[in-house]
Amino acid sequence: MTLIQGTIGGGLTAFLCISVLIFGFVVSYVLWQLSFKKKSRKIIDEAEAEAEVIRKEKILQAKERFLQLKSDHEKVITEKNVKIAQAENRIRQKELTLSQKIEEAQRKKNESEAIRENLTAQLEIVDKKSEELARLHKQQIDQLEAISGYSAEEAKNHLVESLKAEARTDAMSYVNEILDEAKMTANKEAKRIVIQTIQRVAAENAIENAVTVFHIDSDEMKGRIIGREGRNIRALEAATGVEIIVDDTPEAIVLSAFDPVRREIARLALHQLVTDGRIHPARIEEMVEKTRKQVEEEILEVGKRTAIDLGIHSLHPELIRLVGKMKYRSSYGQNLLMHSREVANLSSIMAAELGLNPKLAKRAGLLHDIGKVPDDEPELPHAILGMKVAEKYKEKPEICNSIGAHHDETEMTTLIAPIIQVCDAISGARPGARREVVESYIKRLKELESLALQYPGVTKTYAIQAGRELRVIVGAEKVSDKDAEGLSFDIARKIQNEMTYPGHIKITVIRETRAVNYAK
Repeated sequence: MTLIQGTIGGGLTAFLCISVLIFGFVVSYVLWQLSFKKKSRKIIDEAEAEAEVIRKEKILQAKERFLQLKSDHEKVITEKNVKIAQAENRIRQKELTLSQKIEEAQRKKNESEAIRENLTAQLEIVDKKSEELARLHKQQIDQLEAISGYSAEEAKNHLVESLKAEARTDAMSYVNEILDEAKMTANKEAKRIVIQTIQRVAAENAIENAVTVFHIDSDEMKGRIIGREGRNIRALEAATGVEIIVDDTPEAIVLSAFDPVRREIARLALHQLVTDGRIHPARIEEMVEKTRKQVEEEILEVGKRTAIDLGIHSLHPELIRLVGKMKYRSSYGQNLLMHSREVANLSSIMAAELGLNPKLAKRAGLLHDIGKVPDDEPELPHAILGMKVAEKYKEKPEICNSIGAHHDETEMTTLIAPIIQVCDAISGARPGARREVVESYIKRLKELESLALQYPGVTKTYAIQAGRELRVIVGAEKVSDKDAEGLSFDIARKIQNEMTYPGHIKITVIRETRAVNYAK
């Protein structure tokens, strides 16, 4: 019994526990639903409130936009109204002006009608007077014909012939007076222009020499320049074509060559070698080549500076280079660049005095001797060669003709050509300006070098010792040692047969083979 009661009591307890749990779960679920509904409602209310705010803001923005558009529209309408009012005012003013013009035209028309009526009356009077005058004139002519015995036509012809004869006599007398005066003053005026032109151009009398003295700090440097067994000086002479004279003159070495470009290259190369201190054959050849490029750049710079100084523009680069090359050339001992600058200035002044184009004359004066400095020297007079060079680089026909005709090789076809010829003579005819001996000497040396250069295998030729020695450098791969001896003999025979020269000329053929490699 007690066991049964205990079992029943335990079951009741378990049932109560389960009931309590179920009840708690139901209550929790109900409370959770209530809470969820409350939160959902709150969110919905907040969303509705936010939507209401947005709606009101959009309405306000729409109203503001409407007011703005309305304001803009009213402004546009106002501006159009103002323009319309202004147009109406202009139209009214034009109507008023037009009315005034119409009234003025009507008034002028009335006045012109009155004037026309007046003129008509006056013309009638003039016609009457003219008829009366014609009648009186006819009466006078009849009376004159009766008195003189000539008809009116015959009298008029006689008078015209007498006036013609008198006018012809006066004209011939006037022309003779003008011609006599022109003959008296023309020579005087020409002399005045030439003398004034010469006075306005003061140029130096520059005489070129065939030697350059190179100064050194001490005589010890002479031994280094000569080198062991003379190899340095031989390498320098072979690379530059300049004879280097090392004598007892203290602190000086003489560079002798007829070509000023070679002397300048040798002087600059020797200066750099002495400054650097490293003097040996390889270094000498390297420095000579570098100096040759520097001299080419200097030639271009001199040409550009000369063109700028004279105010000459648009010269072809090759013509500029030829002008710069004139610095290292001489004409009968006179520096060619200074001579050309002087001729350019003289020509410009004389052309201006004669009423011609001074710029064209100055350009022709500068270029008149470019035929003396070409890279290749064909057998042509320098004037013709210069004309061909100018034509090649598209210079004007007037300039080309002036260049070609300044020594009368071609016919003068322009007024500038005789000016260039005269100014060239003025520049070269001054006492001390030129020396004929130097020019003929340089020409002989050039012919000597050109003659040897014609043989196959010859790469370079240098006339040294004032033309008493000719050094011929040949390519080792083209000329053998045996051929070199024969070449020397052939050149000597040709010089002996074709040239005139004092004394003897030594022909030295140099053949050298080098093997050069670089360790990297």
